[in-house]
Amino acid sequence: MRYAIHFTPPAYDPLTLAAAQWLGRNAFSGEAMEPPAIRGMGLHDIAFNTALPRRYGFHATLKAPFRLAPDVTEPTLLRHLMRFAGTHDPFELPKLEVVRLGNFFGLAPVRPCDRMHFLAASVVQEFDTFRAPLTEAELERNDPGDLSAPQFANLHRWGYPYVMDEFRFHMTLTGPLSTVEMPRFELALRDYFDPYLKKRVDVANLALFVEEEPGAPFQVHSLHPMGRVAARKIA
Repeated sequence: MRYAIHFTPPAYDPLTLAAAQWLGRNAFSGEAMEPPAIRGMGLHDIAFNTALPRRYGFHATLKAPFRLAPDVTEPTLLRHLMRFAGTHDPFELPKLEVVRLGNFFGLAPVRPCDRMHFLAASVVQEFDTFRAPLTEAELERNDPGDLSAPQFANLHRWGYPYVMDEFRFHMTLTGPLSTVEMPRFELALRDYFDPYLKKRVDVANLALFVEEEPGAPFQVHSLHPMGRVAARKIA
């Protein structure tokens, strides 16, 4: 079993539901979802090009998937995550927009968010002792051969290349796309998601995702509210 600490809006947030429909799976319930009807975009096109993010669910990675260290149990992880979340106050992300990230699309803030960057770095550091070291096979899978020197160092130190200064908050919406497909998907994504991006997103929870067995889809195990009980703002 693997665990991951992510951010995702609550289960019934309109953005969560819209993203679940786009990706074809609800990460809270695990249920398959019918892709939306989008002019000029076949259901097969959407299903094929969302297969990779569908498995991981709608989320932003904070602590990438990891196996528990030998001396760590799930209840210990849960207790620590609950306490940790309570020490960080909720905050609001800058407005999200559909952006191109290399050869795929996702949602990202229109400007950098220092509070999210700090939270992500804190999660990576705080929970590194809960993570079993990567095996040689896992290191090879995570190193495609084109990592920068800082990314390579992150992989070996923290178990994932895109942390600390290499972190960029994003919520993945497609798998890799060809240059021919890019314009068509960008237009479809903007048309579909723009109505759900008018309201800013509250970061009020940390989410624990689980992968029950290798290759299984990740599912939300639990949400952990941020901030002191009296000050929590939960969407």
